[in-house]
Amino acid sequence: MIRIFRSHIIDITGIVLLAILVYLISFSSGLDLSLEIPPSLLNLNVIFISILIEALPFVLIGVLIAGFIQIFITEEHIQRWIPKNRAAAVVMSCVVGALFPACECGIVPIIRRLISKGVPVYAAIGFMLTGPLINPIVIASTYMAFGNDLKMAGLRMGLGFLVAIIVAFAVSLRFKSNQLKDPIHLTHGHSTKQRSFIDQVWSMLTHSIDEFFDMAKYLIMGAFLASIVQVYMPAKAFLQSADDPVASLIIMMGFAYVLSLCSEADAFIGASFSSIFPRSSILGFLIFGPMIDFKNTIMMLSVFRLKFVLGVLTLTASVVFITLFIFQNVI
Repeated sequence: MIRIFRSHIIDITGIVLLAILVYLISFSSGLDLSLEIPPSLLNLNVIFISILIEALPFVLIGVLIAGFIQIFITEEHIQRWIPKNRAAAVVMSCVVGALFPACECGIVPIIRRLISKGVPVYAAIGFMLTGPLINPIVIASTYMAFGNDLKMAGLRMGLGFLVAIIVAFAVSLRFKSNQLKDPIHLTHGHSTKQRSFIDQVWSMLTHSIDEFFDMAKYLIMGAFLASIVQVYMPAKAFLQSADDPVASLIIMMGFAYVLSLCSEADAFIGASFSSIFPRSSILGFLIFGPMIDFKNTIMMLSVFRLKFVLGVLTLTASVVFITLFIFQNVI
């Protein structure tokens, strides 16, 4: 207990120190400081804060759901709900993800809890890929961002669903174990039922707090690295390749990965590139980014084995690229 308390104190102290640093950088113009901060560093600070403000609410929602799964969902529930057939389990996970308004920031703690409860890793990946991409909020934002273009929203959801199913099937063939770095100590159903509802809710909140501090430090790290790349990346050199369909698709997928935008808002950024890049490249931006981005990768590395994370990243990028390259003439 003392070790856990000390760990939380260290986490809280680190976050407070980071907040103080961000405040000093943001409001240095009103302070009597002899240091002259370069504009690029101020820009980095703005991007970093915007990513955190955008992501933290969804992380909070994610850890609360993870806490609920930890306390109220037993292994017996999972065994009853998940089909034994691999194909049915993949399709079901992608459909559930499509109906679940999750963000790529908050979905990592959810799938970690699901896997620890007995959900096959390939089904969890199917849920992870469709959750942030195909849900009512994302559909509505895409529809509005592209001037009430129902076709663009439909292509994003349809091709994204196809990619998720293909990747989940590929993961089921390549990775057999749960791929978690460390085992999670589970609360079994019989012990949970013996406690009062208030105790169970308190345990859920406790687990959610643990999960939040565990995930937040990796989110901060990923957001900071993504901000550095955004500020110092030579974007003009990339834009010169916009006329090449292959190069432009790779560039837009790279932009989506680096920018680490929230899936509920990325359609408006993607729409701003419509006059420069072809539609297939814009779809690469809209499909790949919500599935896996820079900060999401950092969070996955904190939970899963390195080989697995790199495998999922490579599979997802390859399937998105090949799918859009095949369908580029009909998009």
